[in-house]
Amino acid sequence: MAYYSTILSQVVNIISRDHFQIIANRYKGDYRVHNFSCWAQLIVMIYAQLDDKESLRDLETGILSKKKFFCQLGVEKAPRSTRSHPNAKRNWKIYRDLFQELVKLCQENSPRHSFRFDHDLRALDATTIKLCLKLFPWAKFRRRKGALKIHTLYKYSGEIPSFINITDGETHEIRVARELNFEPDSITVFDRAYIDFSWFYSIHQKLAYWLTRAKRNLSYVVVRKSEHSLPPLSATARKRGVLKDQVIRIVGRHANDIPIELRLVTYYDAEKKETFQYLTNIFHLSAWTVTQIYKARWDIEIFFKWIKQHLKIKTFLGTSETAVYTQIWIAMITYLLLAYIT
Repeated sequence: MAYYSTILSQVVNIISRDHFQIIANRYKGDYRVHNFSCWAQLIVMIYAQLDDKESLRDLETGILSKKKFFCQLGVEKAPRSTRSHPNAKRNWKIYRDLFQELVKLCQENSPRHSFRFDHDLRALDATTIKLCLKLFPWAKFRRRKGALKIHTLYKYSGEIPSFINITDGETHEIRVARELNFEPDSITVFDRAYIDFSWFYSIHQKLAYWLTRAKRNLSYVVVRKSEHSLPPLSATARKRGVLKDQVIRIVGRHANDIPIELRLVTYYDAEKKETFQYLTNIFHLSAWTVTQIYKARWDIEIFFKWIKQHLKIKTFLGTSETAVYTQIWIAMITYLLLAYIT
C-alpha cells in the first residue's frame, strides 16, 4: 500500500507510539481490547479535534471516507459503537499522562519569553466550561447549572500550558493553586481570585516570586525606611503611567499571614482610564517592568479564548464524566502538537 503523508499523520508522528503504549499499559488501557486500542482512540479523537466533528455519526462518516489514511496510522476498525464505549469507560488518566510528557517535549524546544530577565515566567488562571445539567448530571455546579473548571499554569516561554487540572465547577481556584510546586527564581502572575496571604508567604519561602492585583480594601502601612531598596522610579516610567512605587507591610487580620515587606506599584492605564495597584514580592525589577509583566497575563486569557473557539471542549461526543475528561485532555494534547509544529 502506498504511504500518504497527511496533516494528521504529520501531527501524530510527533508522539512516540512505543512511549504512549507504556503509558497505556500503566493503566491497563488495552486489557482485553481487540479492535479499538488506546492508540486508535487517540488518533480518532485528535482527528475529531482537527476536523471539528460534532457527533459520533459525523466522526464515523469522516473516518470511512479516509479509511486508507487511518489504516496507515494504526486504526483498522472504528465503528461508532466501538468508539463510544472506550470514551465512556477507558481511563482518561492515560491522556493526562501523555499531555504531561508532551509538555516536557515542547519546553525543550520553546523560545524564551520577550522580557529581558531570565526568570521562568508563568501565569495561573482557570476557565469555566458550562455544561447542561440534564445531560451531565455528575457536573453539578449550582442548583440548575453544570460546569467544569480547567485550571492552567501557562508558560510565557513557548506560549504553552505547563500544567492543567480539570475539576468540578465548585472547586475554587486557590484550592488547586495550593497544590502547585513553585520553582526558585520563577515568577508567577495571577489575578485577585488567588489572593491568600499565607499562600503568598509559602511561595516566598520557596525563593519564588509572585505578582497580583491588590484588592481595593487592602490594609497596609508604607515602610519608608526601606524605600532605598527599590530601583529608582524614572521620569519615563512616570510618563508611562507609574504613579507610585512603595515598600509596604500588611496590617490588620492578615498581618501574621505574611510577615515580610512587600512592594505596591500604582499604575494609571490611560487607555482604560483606570488606576491599578500591583502587589508583589519582586524588588529587583523596575516598576514599569512589573506593570508590563502583569499586562502580559492577558496571554492566558487569549489562550482560553482560542481553545474554546478552535478546539472541541464545549460540545462533547459523550456525556459520561470519563468521556468528557478524555475529550478535554486530548484537546489539550492537540494544542501542544500544533504548538510544537508551528
